[in-house]
Amino acid sequence: MTQRNSAVRLGIGDDCAILRIAPGDEVLVTTDFSLEGVHFRRDWQSPECIGHRCLTRGLSDIAAMGGRPVAAFLSLALPANCPAKWVDRFFRGLLKLASRYGVDLAGGDTAQSSDGVLADIAIVGTAPKGTALRRSGARPGDSIYVTGALGESAAALRQLSTQKSKRRDIFPEPRIAVGQWLREREIASAAIDISDGLSTDLSHICEESGLGAVIEAAAIPIHPAARRFRKQALELALHGGEDYELLFTASGRTAVPQAIAGVTISKIGHLVKRKTMTLVTNGQPRALKAEGWEHFRAR
Repeated sequence: MTQRNSAVRLGIGDDCAILRIAPGDEVLVTTDFSLEGVHFRRDWQSPECIGHRCLTRGLSDIAAMGGRPVAAFLSLALPANCPAKWVDRFFRGLLKLASRYGVDLAGGDTAQSSDGVLADIAIVGTAPKGTALRRSGARPGDSIYVTGALGESAAALRQLSTQKSKRRDIFPEPRIAVGQWLREREIASAAIDISDGLSTDLSHICEESGLGAVIEAAAIPIHPAARRFRKQALELALHGGEDYELLFTASGRTAVPQAIAGVTISKIGHLVKRKTMTLVTNGQPRALKAEGWEHFRAR
């Protein structure tokens, strides 16, 4: 396999990959599962979409820390009856996205599963020493921002689960360039990617920074696909998850542009000292609970 990234000195074909990290850089490592029946269904999404989203899950974590992705490692377990053509198309979707960001698929493993497809993606990235964005740097009075629009994946899931649609492919774009822009200019005080839902991922920033938040419902950018659900649109944007947009905070004195790297930026609220989250709708405040995705939570 052709190597695109000079940091990958040895990729697939040996017992281990060899990476060469530039002096002064720190290594970022993230792993994410994509499980059939939990994160995707083969009868709902194309193999290309599933492969794309598998890699997006890891790249989005690197984006949230302002990093540069270097290499991917994929462990893939497949049921005995999974067609080879499906696997080829899965890799086509994954590798197309990897090529766009100069990421090498540098290793991994394959095995037979007893039931369903299981894909575990690991991404290695880098960032200059001491500069990676974290969840714990927010301060009282900081403004809260999100990239893009929220609720598209949740809206698609709602349509599929109610049989109003038989198939729906969504190809989210990891916000690598936005994360790097925020890190390089030292604008973001804290950041996270929106994989589990705005409410849940915001709660992670609040918890790690020891703060609370006030969110203006009218300021939340809702995707047109979610707006079609009208009364449920806000809930889909707040709790739906798998948007892979960035949620970040910045000093209220910092001028944050309305777009970064061609991606729309929306200010949706601010951080407060009291450790609670509040949603303000038409001037009326109410408690905002973290109701996005959480594994092992009773449903």
